[in-house]
Amino acid sequence: MKRTIKRTVLALLITLFIFAPSEVVTEFYSNKNATPYPIQKNWGAMDFVLNGAHIKNSYGIIRPQALHGIYITGWTAGSSRFKELINIAKNNGINTFVVDVKDASGYLSYDSNIPLAKEIHSNKRKISSLQEIAAECIKNNIFPIARIVVFKDPVLAKHKKDIVVRKTNGQIYYDTSGLPWVDPYSKIVWNYNLSVAQDAIAAGFREIQFDYVRFPAIPENIKLIYPADKSNISKSDNIANFLQYSAKDLHKYGIKIEADVFGLVLTNTADLGIGQNLEKMAKYADYICPMVYPSHYWKGSFGYSDPDANPYGIINQALKDGLKRLKQINSRCELIPYLQDFSIYHHYGEEQILLEKKAVYDNNLKSWFMWNAANVYTIGALKN
Repeated sequence: MKRTIKRTVLALLITLFIFAPSEVVTEFYSNKNATPYPIQKNWGAMDFVLNGAHIKNSYGIIRPQALHGIYITGWTAGSSRFKELINIAKNNGINTFVVDVKDASGYLSYDSNIPLAKEIHSNKRKISSLQEIAAECIKNNIFPIARIVVFKDPVLAKHKKDIVVRKTNGQIYYDTSGLPWVDPYSKIVWNYNLSVAQDAIAAGFREIQFDYVRFPAIPENIKLIYPADKSNISKSDNIANFLQYSAKDLHKYGIKIEADVFGLVLTNTADLGIGQNLEKMAKYADYICPMVYPSHYWKGSFGYSDPDANPYGIINQALKDGLKRLKQINSRCELIPYLQDFSIYHHYGEEQILLEKKAVYDNNLKSWFMWNAANVYTIGALKN
């Protein structure tokens, strides 16, 4: 009798498994170097164990057709201000948060099990639970994007001297901020950042944004040595290769990638000496995010003697240049510009930010991100 019951139960379980509804989540697991949380290919409800606790969570959020987003540091995300920003977002039309998962300090915003992160002590725990941040976003219909700074990594550079960018005399190169860079040619660096991306995906982030996906900006008279450059690959081809490598890995999880670039990349047809060429990057990135901050353009740009005083004109022309070039190569890559919500040479308030957004919309673009390093945003300018 007991055997009959067992056989019946087993048959029922097999039947349920085979004929389970199509919306059941397919699970993927990150590689051995990443935090071992299940990664969802199709984002719906799923059960999994996290730190010994059985948790059921829903990642059912659709990517908005138009992303209206704000940048958030790891420190802000891990503080009480995070909920304040959620309330601001819900009341002012913000549907996307770009959250630092790894910033330009080289530190991660969370505790990771990535072996290299533990070896170099890059875990900072600014955020107690990366998963809770993503879940809180999704619960409030906010699309969570993980920002990962790639090649400006002082922590990795400190502990891995064999992949540090150096001068021709062998000394370590330090940028104008006094920080070293790691070699953009190094697969160690590539794989480390992909492991961080996999952690973010496992936690529930729906898109990956790579920043500092470039070489150091240096004067023409300075030459640098990149230890991992064994094939004399150009800077621009190497950056494109990194994006191709990343896309191949992350697309299998149903995740798209964004690449932050200088605003000048939209107009300059070379690579600005930093490896950022629009056409090459657009072959592999799903989205290019140009930082078209008017304050960052030199005097005379597009005919403006004071670019920072002309937010509409600067951004309008920059976007026209970029869109024209993408159209010429029939690229599917889309532009999501970063807009300036900070003041340098002129005060930027509601009037200036609305002009920036108008330039975006006048170019038939719908999405934008707003940048303020302190995460203090001009609320009246966020809507629409």
